[in-house]
Amino acid sequence: MANPGTPTFEQLRTFLAVVDAGSFAGAGRRLNRAVSVISYGIGNLEAQLGVVLFDREGSRKPQLTVAGRALLAEARTIAHGIDSLRAKVKGLLDGLEAEVDLAVDVMLPAERLGKILRTFAQAFPTVSLRLHVEALGAITALVLDRKAGVGVSGPLAAGVEGVECVNAGSVPMVPVAAPDHPLGRMERIAPGAGRDYVQLVLSDRSPFTAGQDFSVMSPRTWRLADLGAKHALLREGVGWGNMPLPMIEPDLVAGTLVRLQMPDHAGGTYRFAGVWRRDAPPGPAASWLLDQFVRMGADDREEAGFTDI
Repeated sequence: MANPGTPTFEQLRTFLAVVDAGSFAGAGRRLNRAVSVISYGIGNLEAQLGVVLFDREGSRKPQLTVAGRALLAEARTIAHGIDSLRAKVKGLLDGLEAEVDLAVDVMLPAERLGKILRTFAQAFPTVSLRLHVEALGAITALVLDRKAGVGVSGPLAAGVEGVECVNAGSVPMVPVAAPDHPLGRMERIAPGAGRDYVQLVLSDRSPFTAGQDFSVMSPRTWRLADLGAKHALLREGVGWGNMPLPMIEPDLVAGTLVRLQMPDHAGGTYRFAGVWRRDAPPGPAASWLLDQFVRMGADDREEAGFTDI
């Protein structure tokens, strides 16, 4: 049984040029080569592989044979891989990161994150992304531990030694409960009523929030490290709690959650900050990401009367 040879990238490029151009002459124009060179290169490729790639009989345009069609997809995959490799190496030589580790606060609106990362993929196709979604102080901890190069943190990043910060917008946090929760059924909520019911509280295991509480009113709490789980339990009426307004606006419209008009706790502003280690400034791709979060955050509108959380 004959073993096929190993074609060169130039041979595969010539093969694809003939397919895409529809003729040897067209491939020659694309590659700036004489037709005889194109024909010679295809002949060598066919001899090396041991198969005929084009049917040259009965037509002015070469037609792919069964073997040619079978190998076309593989040739395109190899060519695409080589092009990606060259683009990535060029980016590295130009100072572009091979990978960006990004940590974002779970409170960040998902729609904003999706828009920015979609544009990032288009602007930096050779840069891989590793995304961490965490709560509270865990974002700053990841950056300090060098597990993330840049982050979009909540207000806990301010004043942390070794971390640089830049304002990146905010999100309103509002108290909500299910419509059948006792607080949800009240037409008027008395001051201090929230203390009589379980409050669902987001927490994390980072050292920056150890022993700290944020906007906790009730002595009866359930602590959760996952915002999605908190959202689900609120809808089930297990307790009441503060949630980012963009995340629960559909629930308010649908009536699966109600906004609690608590006279002693209307809500608060949760501010974001782009963060990075002072001794490890972000590269071009990571800097672009931070700039996008800052730019989009500048349009955030704050609720009247809210104080910072």
